[in-house]
Amino acid sequence: MKKLIVILVLSIVSCTNNISKKAVLTNKKIVIAHRGASGYLPEHTMEAKAMAYAMNPDYIEQDIVLSKDNIPIVIHDIHLESVTDVATKFPNKKRVDGRYYVIDFTLDELKQLNALERFNPKTNKAIYPNRFPLRKSIFKLHTLQQEIELIQGLNKSTGKNIGIYPEIKEPSFHLKEGKDISKIVLKVLKNYGYKTKNDNCILQCFDGNELKRIRNKLNSQLFLVQLMEFKKDEAKLEEISKYADGIGPWYKQIIKGKNKNGNWQISNLVTKAHALNLKVHAYTFRADELGDFKSFDELLNTVLFKANIDGVFTDFSDKVKAFVNKN
Repeated sequence: MKKLIVILVLSIVSCTNNISKKAVLTNKKIVIAHRGASGYLPEHTMEAKAMAYAMNPDYIEQDIVLSKDNIPIVIHDIHLESVTDVATKFPNKKRVDGRYYVIDFTLDELKQLNALERFNPKTNKAIYPNRFPLRKSIFKLHTLQQEIELIQGLNKSTGKNIGIYPEIKEPSFHLKEGKDISKIVLKVLKNYGYKTKNDNCILQCFDGNELKRIRNKLNSQLFLVQLMEFKKDEAKLEEISKYADGIGPWYKQIIKGKNKNGNWQISNLVTKAHALNLKVHAYTFRADELGDFKSFDELLNTVLFKANIDGVFTDFSDKVKAFVNKN
């Protein structure tokens, strides 16, 4: 009888521990390295990704655009002139609108460009003047395959398991250009072992119709996040929950300014999303762009804990990890 009681007690303790561990995992605040360590190095360069990896985020983000020869390139925009020296290297390749499109360049041509800290092409001044000096050192563009191999290689050599968080950029533009970017990206992800929600990959997109297509027509079983930008998107949460696993709103859709007592007002977006079993990963948290917040910690505390979002996209993964670890 005593032996039976001991076994029952041990079983209860074991179950309790498992529940506790599950709860911890469920409630974990996710840190996503936005364009890599973009607060410190030019965005979406391999150097920025390696530095981000060393900061131990949960995921590293990849924005994806196709080259002329259908290679997925890691770059934030479909244009090149704000983050490369393309205007100097290929002055005659701009379109009639005066812009240089990634899709007009082969991979070999893109490799000839230097990647730069983001700048305004009209003024030639850096968007964030206190970040990495503009036009210093040498950085290059790279492919999605190269970045995946870097992250997976580091996972192997360090024993960590940092995930990837790719975004398909402007799929309708690509389709008009005769390219099915989603199909190409999904094939690459599958080739590297990212197929289901159990794999360490979250796929995001602003285009709701494309995300539905990815789920229903292209039969992707990945964890999908619907990015959101406008107020009208908030009315579509129930529809989103039918094809996506989470939402990625701008954090100002969640924080609505202060009331007359000086307290931050929080919308019901996160509560509504959670009621539909949608995770909420908000963008973008920058220590050098605080708005009306007195400190980065105040911003993080308001959104992560008062608003109870599940994760953040940040240019400063090290600062967010330190904040999360101490709270």
